[in-house]
Amino acid sequence: MRQGEVAPTGKWIGDPSGGVKAPAPLLLPDPATRFARTAARLETLSAGHPMRDWLRFMAQLATAQHAATAMSAPPAGPGAAEVQLAVEARLPPLSADGHRLGPVWYDGLAALLNHLDAAPIPAAARATIARLRDREAAKVLADGFLNGSVDAADAGALLYVAAALQVDFTRLAASLPAAELRLLPQRGLCPCCGSTPVAGVITASGPTPGVRYLHCALCATAWNHTRAVCITCGASGALELREIEGGTGAAKAEVCGTCHTYAKLLYQARDTSVDPFADDLATLALDLMVGEAGWARHAPNPLLLIG
Repeated sequence: MRQGEVAPTGKWIGDPSGGVKAPAPLLLPDPATRFARTAARLETLSAGHPMRDWLRFMAQLATAQHAATAMSAPPAGPGAAEVQLAVEARLPPLSADGHRLGPVWYDGLAALLNHLDAAPIPAAARATIARLRDREAAKVLADGFLNGSVDAADAGALLYVAAALQVDFTRLAASLPAAELRLLPQRGLCPCCGSTPVAGVITASGPTPGVRYLHCALCATAWNHTRAVCITCGASGALELREIEGGTGAAKAEVCGTCHTYAKLLYQARDTSVDPFADDLATLALDLMVGEAGWARHAPNPLLLIG
């Protein structure tokens, strides 16, 4: 099952009521289009943007991620029995915390770095890439990233490590049996890998327009989450929407007065081309605005490591 395909709903908690069609609980990613779509969106958003050069660099990184999906062998995912055990225990079958990296992961990183080496990138980036040619050093950084143990001094190298992990986990998630998966009790976490979302998208078309899908920052799985409910604490009585004055209205911050966190919402009705991964990077001004007003981001973007 790929992005946009609907998982069966018969076994899911919560049945459709009346004649209203229930939204698909989750949508697995399509590695063949995930990174190419983000790269194209970043190029579009970079035009006239105050951070044009940086967004174009991130577009190059997304293009390198796309190349890595084709240039390296796919990782071996969990077996059917492992998936079943995890689902029965209400755990993510690809739990990022404690995930054991196979050798294929470094092949993906190497493919990504090789692609960037051939691109016009800054000298500082080339120096960082050279450091990551050491397989063991790269694995130490990757293990630390997955277990939440990162050093600010490694931020430059972790950008590429996180990008390679996104490739790895996106391909792993795409290989899972969608019909067997279940949403987690912690609805704000990805049902495939247990990571936090990068942003939510409010749909404008399809069988159930107007619903919110959270998009996993690591494996790109999208899952349905009730609107007007804080994805961090689950409260609903103290939510507000904030946006940049004079903007298009396509990106807003849902701020919670209960836990004092915020999450981004992207509205397809305002821009049908929104991409959660690209648009999150291009709307850092929104992060700064709500951050200065006292709210903390619900979780960092793995390519920025801020929060």
